[in-house]
Amino acid sequence: LKELVSTMTTTATATDILKLRERLLEIRNEVDISNNGIGRDDVDAVDSGSNSNSHSLNNNARDKDKDKNDDFDPYGSPSAKPQINPQRFSPTLFDQSPEEIYNIGMHYFNAKNFLEASQIFEWSCQKSNYRLSVACTNAVYLRTNLCDWGYLGRGFERDMAIVESVTKREVELYRSVQYLEDFDENEDNDHYLSYRYDNQHNERKWADEAIRAAGIGHSHDHRRQPYPPIIHWKRSTSVHPHMMLGYPLDDDHSILKRYVSESMAGMDELRARLRDDGTIADRPADLPYSVADMREAFLEQHRRHLLRRERDGTPLPPIKVGFVSSGFNSKAVLYLSHDLFRFFDPELVEIHVFSTGAPDHPQFIRQTMRGVDWRQRVIDTVDYFHDVREFDGDHIALARFIHDKELQILIEWDGYARQGERAMGLMALRPCPVQILHQEFLATSGAQYVDYIVTDRVVSPVRLEGLYTEKFLYLPHHFFSKGHAVQAEVVPPKMEHVPKESSSAEFRLGVGSPQENACLASNPLGGNDQDEQAVSFVYCNFNKFLKNNPETMRSWIRILQNVPNSILCLLENPTEGIPNLRQFVNDVTAEEGNGDDDHDRDATTSPSNINARIHFLPWEKNPFDHQQRSHSLCNAMLDSHPYNGHTTAQDALYAGVPIVTRSDGDDMASRVTTSSNVILSLEELNAYNGIEEYENIAIRLGNDEEFFRSVRTKLIETCLQTNPMHPYWDVPRYVKNFEKGLVMVWENFLSGEKTDHVEVRDEDGWMEGGTTEEELVRREMKRRVMRKL
Repeated sequence: LKELVSTMTTTATATDILKLRERLLEIRNEVDISNNGIGRDDVDAVDSGSNSNSHSLNNNARDKDKDKNDDFDPYGSPSAKPQINPQRFSPTLFDQSPEEIYNIGMHYFNAKNFLEASQIFEWSCQKSNYRLSVACTNAVYLRTNLCDWGYLGRGFERDMAIVESVTKREVELYRSVQYLEDFDENEDNDHYLSYRYDNQHNERKWADEAIRAAGIGHSHDHRRQPYPPIIHWKRSTSVHPHMMLGYPLDDDHSILKRYVSESMAGMDELRARLRDDGTIADRPADLPYSVADMREAFLEQHRRHLLRRERDGTPLPPIKVGFVSSGFNSKAVLYLSHDLFRFFDPELVEIHVFSTGAPDHPQFIRQTMRGVDWRQRVIDTVDYFHDVREFDGDHIALARFIHDKELQILIEWDGYARQGERAMGLMALRPCPVQILHQEFLATSGAQYVDYIVTDRVVSPVRLEGLYTEKFLYLPHHFFSKGHAVQAEVVPPKMEHVPKESSSAEFRLGVGSPQENACLASNPLGGNDQDEQAVSFVYCNFNKFLKNNPETMRSWIRILQNVPNSILCLLENPTEGIPNLRQFVNDVTAEEGNGDDDHDRDATTSPSNINARIHFLPWEKNPFDHQQRSHSLCNAMLDSHPYNGHTTAQDALYAGVPIVTRSDGDDMASRVTTSSNVILSLEELNAYNGIEEYENIAIRLGNDEEFFRSVRTKLIETCLQTNPMHPYWDVPRYVKNFEKGLVMVWENFLSGEKTDHVEVRDEDGWMEGGTTEEELVRREMKRRVMRKL
């Protein structure tokens, strides 16, 4: 596969690629064949549609609702269609079927030729008369990733309209809700029809016969509570859940993000049984596991433990908790969370890790990570580390393996990220009685077999519960785990920057202020006389371009225009999007100036001046250097909306870089920084009233030195606080509250009560319950000693 992909350069013709097609089909078991969009990961992963059979699980030109698709045009009018440049490709490309063109687009994407892939997907979309809507939405995703927003952002508005219209239409066609009202309480309702699937040829029907005790997955007792509705999906939507995180849909359409996740969850286990030839393997009759049966078994076990405690004082055994993820390597989720395992109380919880992903290459650990191996740290800390790569592609065997461990709670760390690596279909088989979504994918799973999502009251207020299928497990002091304050490799911020030896000295981490380092630009303000100009303030955003949009970019332009000699520092992510971004800036500033030439306008607001004050940094592979770079290069972060910076935000905050964020969104991914600022007592940086307030806060930071210094000082004080640690950075305290939550949901499960929101309250108070240096050592040593015993 590596050899074949290496031949797919920008000079490869469609004919060249088609010659490789048969070979790729032979080895496509190396690729996820689900064909459900390409935004599967924060890095470069992709759902791949390698053959026409895989389309049977998706919306396309061959579905049985074809007659309903004939007049569907997501663009609204011919003039709104994106233009395709035929000179970029071989003429033979345009003679292929829409499905074949789509597959060629996938090959270009896998070769990271994003520009070509976006054009090919668009041609597949248009040639299918928009019925192959997965091609349309993939083209939208790539244009968004490349900041290909069209003139003044009008193309982006069109693309968001496509996403809305396609998804709304697919919800109408493929989603249905069944309300269960009349049940005989004397009958066993544990196995009741849940989902039904008919493929395009009606050759095979699939029905989920195990709906668990609750009917759809929330583990409440059906004898005490009415059944919630059962949600059916005929197939998954064309838009992938991970794509949807970055799309700024208005309040009236935000529910579509839940629907997209629902569709993925509803088909996840079925897709995991899709064979290479397009047929679907049978699911064993005893799966999914019955929640009611597991409850009875664990209740009986619990009664025995209680009797033993009363008889001879034997303490109750710890709750068995599992974490499953493909990211137990150098992924962001482990950077943030591997320190949790150092502080779990072994008398309360027994930790099992199930790693579906491979370890990092030893050379990467030695050179890039400078010997730091997070996976090994987890292995050295947890009670049981299970490398389950042997079950790759066999979610049924993996479910049985986990179920045999008799875990009470299973926590999932992938969500819909890392498609092709995550344990697709596992959670739907219900290997554990209580299942929880935590970290990584910050949105609802849409799954009726996931009971809780870990969050907090600011990120997920009860008024927004309709956007989730899970119940909330509320943690205090922010729901997001972050280990910066207890990792030796992470350098804490300093109140004062170490000055550079000279203005011409080479950049070194930890040396120089953001103004001195000026985003490492040789001419940061674009002027001719550098001696008379100095950078006044450095705004940063280190997120992927995918997280930004025309509205956000316009606001950054206005901020630069209102803070003289300020600059904006971004990441090249991806580099192909930089020309589009610069063109957008030029168009917007020229439009604001009514098209006047630069020399007739205010020099600080001309297109060339604004563009000259925007700079791009390459990605820093070492996470510790990347984090420290924020301290040396940034005065303040301008957050993305509606997809906040998450790992990048925690890095910035622990570098003493305050973050201005919009707080007017409903999406979980849009409210993370809002909650951070509340806990850090920096609520003045939250723009609750929208984009104008967001701009005003950022402008004040850049122009009001006293205001900026007070905010920055307050933030750094939280990072440096010890004895006790500040609640936001206190990992042992986070773990202690997490343990409380796990005990609460488990006791609720045993009681048979309805699954409902659970809130962990920090009874020790804001500061009184904080971790001291002595307590930090004591908790870690307790785990080490108990593990050794």
